[in-house]
Amino acid sequence: MVFQSNVTASPSTPWSKTLIEPNIHPSAYVHAFSNIIGDVRIGANVMIAPGISIRADEGEPFSIGANTNIQDGVVIHGLEQGRVVGDDRQEYSVWVGENTSLTHMSLIHGPAYIGDNCFIGFRSTVFNAKVGDGCVVMMHALIQDVEIPAGKYVPSGAIVTNQQQADRLSDVQPDDLKFASHIISINDSLRSGYRCADDIECITPFQAAVDLSSSGLYSIARAANIKEASHNKSNLAPDVIENVRRILSQGYSVGTEHADKRRFQTSSWTSCASFNSDREAEILKGLENCLQEHSGEYVRLIGIDTHAKRRMLETIIQRPGDIPAAASKSTAVTTSAATHAVPSNGASAPTNGAGDEIGTLVRQLLTQGLQLAVERADKRRFQTSSWHSCDRIDSQTESAIVRAIANCITNNPNDYVRVIGVDSHAKRRVVEKIVHRPGQANSHPPTPAASTSYTPQPTSTSSSHTTVASPTSTVLAIDVVETISRLVAQGCAIFTEFADERRYKSNAWETGGRVEGRTAAEISRALESIVRDRQKSYIRIIGVDQQARKRTIEKLIHRPGK
Repeated sequence: MVFQSNVTASPSTPWSKTLIEPNIHPSAYVHAFSNIIGDVRIGANVMIAPGISIRADEGEPFSIGANTNIQDGVVIHGLEQGRVVGDDRQEYSVWVGENTSLTHMSLIHGPAYIGDNCFIGFRSTVFNAKVGDGCVVMMHALIQDVEIPAGKYVPSGAIVTNQQQADRLSDVQPDDLKFASHIISINDSLRSGYRCADDIECITPFQAAVDLSSSGLYSIARAANIKEASHNKSNLAPDVIENVRRILSQGYSVGTEHADKRRFQTSSWTSCASFNSDREAEILKGLENCLQEHSGEYVRLIGIDTHAKRRMLETIIQRPGDIPAAASKSTAVTTSAATHAVPSNGASAPTNGAGDEIGTLVRQLLTQGLQLAVERADKRRFQTSSWHSCDRIDSQTESAIVRAIANCITNNPNDYVRVIGVDSHAKRRVVEKIVHRPGQANSHPPTPAASTSYTPQPTSTSSSHTTVASPTSTVLAIDVVETISRLVAQGCAIFTEFADERRYKSNAWETGGRVEGRTAAEISRALESIVRDRQKSYIRIIGVDQQARKRTIEKLIHRPGK
């Protein structure tokens, strides 16, 4: 979202008679309190924070690559003389690559080249210099008249003004790269949040009510669209409908694809009938038709950025054997909600035995496209979170996976057993769910009911109880209490974060502070009180390893209305 009053053409000067205006990608965000002048080319998803001056009125042109964030107080300017060669082999006064962070109050003065995936720290200056790809420049540094090789680390306060100094710089460490990537993700969330806050099309679906008298004709049309969708009851799962609304609210197009089992294995998808409308009700109806027409196949939902010509979302909403539309209500889960995929109320799940609950869990994880694994731990290893893998699961069929889980439980009746959901693309775990505890009946491994709470330390149990007893909780789900117990056993601190509907959509959370308590039971009681007090907010807990100073887990524990 750009306010044109701050985006102006370059002035006529003795060295430049052309009145060239900035070229800004529609997905970029430029704050109203920043100024961009002249031949400045800004790529997709760039974040321009308040108080920034980018002036291509002397040296020009400037190029700022996609996904780069430029933070408060940054100045970018260039001398009339001197040019650098950009990655497109053209000459520029200033070139800034992709996925780069120019942090608060830094100064980039051309001729200057900054590569991809770089980090330029607070109040640092780059002048008449080249900074190679993947470099990290810390705070209050000066880089002048040199070329910094790719992947180098410039410490805070360093003055690098000759090439020998530049060549002796140390290499960037993995922790530095992780920090730089984190800054990129934070600012991308901020960009999404700012765009949504300024864009009535984005923010309308998240408002509890629409003021038709003050929102104008567009808001009236948008409200009518939402009202129409609410009156047309859909058999689609709530998560699928929410995804469609999210895609439309961000200005993206919706598409669907299907594949039989053979094509699914080779990732050869075929498009369903295209949607020729941006009306929610019509798209949902078309989506239902696609599911019914291809009831024996895989079907996935696509979000498409038509300007950048790339896909923003791919999520499988139907698998072979699923009942079209209506039966997928509890199984269609997006990647962003993957850590909370385990059902708490058993909706749409079989209720004739614990084995069916395991089947429901497996279906949910398979629906998300996750790889499944099983782990076990005896009582001592459970306390230290040192788990062993059971036999490897090579199949992606529900029945084979359920059998593997049952075999692990049968062979290890005195151990804890948990199911793992792994995102093979991101190479990380997104779900960890305990399905068996010592003393449980092992013929059909049960999933504990979400309305009970327990103390994690194992005590004596009878065969008629599936969990270790403790005071009943009606607030926290049992998997949340398991997570708390594990974090306490590992010596981690537990913090909370909150988000309203709009902030949740843009992943812009507010810190709630540390949860006080010495034991898992005390922390659980404190969290129950927090949930009661903030019923209208999304709430998640953060596990923090204080020695390593890093987050170990992020888990959503409450949604509004749940």
